[in-house]
Amino acid sequence: MNSFLDNLRSGFQPAILILALLVAGCSTTEALQPSPAVVTNFAPTSKHAVIVVDANNGNTLFQSSATATRYPASLTKMMTLYMLFEAMGQGRVSLATEIPVSAYAAARPPSKIGFRAGETISVQSAIQALCTKSANDVATAVAEYLGGTEDQFAAQMTARARQLGMTGTVFRNASGLPDDAQRTTARDMALLGIALRSRFPNQYAYFSASEFAFRGKTVRGHNDLLGRVHGVDGIKTGYIRASGYNIVTSVQTDGRRLVVVVMGGETARSRNAQVEDLIARYLPAASRQGGGLLAMR
Repeated sequence: MNSFLDNLRSGFQPAILILALLVAGCSTTEALQPSPAVVTNFAPTSKHAVIVVDANNGNTLFQSSATATRYPASLTKMMTLYMLFEAMGQGRVSLATEIPVSAYAAARPPSKIGFRAGETISVQSAIQALCTKSANDVATAVAEYLGGTEDQFAAQMTARARQLGMTGTVFRNASGLPDDAQRTTARDMALLGIALRSRFPNQYAYFSASEFAFRGKTVRGHNDLLGRVHGVDGIKTGYIRASGYNIVTSVQTDGRRLVVVVMGGETARSRNAQVEDLIARYLPAASRQGGGLLAMR
């Protein structure tokens, strides 16, 4: 796995090459290439971007504006969680660690859990709140705890993104709240989704939850594809006005695996409908070979 992370530094295409080599045990693999197929049911907008990746071999089955600059919105929290999972692996925090919530973090706008300054949240509850509720107050609290300040943490997020080959991504905060300088691409988000499942298989199940219990209440999430579309097992939605409705989706069934990214949907419903359409179109064409990038250990 260290080899996987080291080799991701050179960019997305070499990263997928290394992933596929590690999984398949072969000496070469097909680099990510766009499919000539076109999805015609959904009219693109200036915010729109799509990529569908076969997660068993790393091949791109479809893409549209996949390397165009877009706002990540709450997809940003995928990297916040990556950094938190990494801190757990390094022994810097445990699931029981209590993270303090500053006045600044408590004042972040919704979506949020709702804290008073000086309260705390455990790492386990923080993970659940980020994956399921997409809580902005929790994202800022995690950033301040791990990075000292949110600005410093965002710089660390960007540095890690570069190491993962996410060459089109810059983070300015941990939540995805509006910032004109915060940017990403659909291709980068696909790579991050693959890296999360590959690097942190034991934590990935958090992305599959549609609700969690906190302080005696049930907190429900935003990902309506979970439990409704066969094979979908995560991972993250996002929305701000500048981005439109974003989603990174993992689906696996009958040995076939896809990572689908749709950005810039006009509504959550239309975005979800496009994801369903893409799954129906491209999952039958996905490979059953390679053992699954998303299941790498």
